[in-house]
Amino acid sequence: MLWFDGNRDTEFGARIERASSFYSEKYGRQPNLCLVNPRTIPQEAPGQVGPIKIGTSSAVLPDHFYIGVGE
Repeated sequence: MLWFDGNRDTEFGARIERASSFYSEKYGRQPNLCLVNPRTIPQEAPGQVGPIKIGTSSAVLPDHFYIGVGE
């Protein structure tokens, strides 16, 4: 699922958690992977937020979160 959150004043992890919560409600399962644009991820960002691994991809637009279930 592609999620947009342009509120950069909100902590990065909280933005991921918000997208994760929506995903869980919509699809009935917990996501475990989130890809973000390298320009969106802060330098001090963790490699994981709860059970969700964080990765980067230039194919994802800035401030968008590509969240779902990976292998």
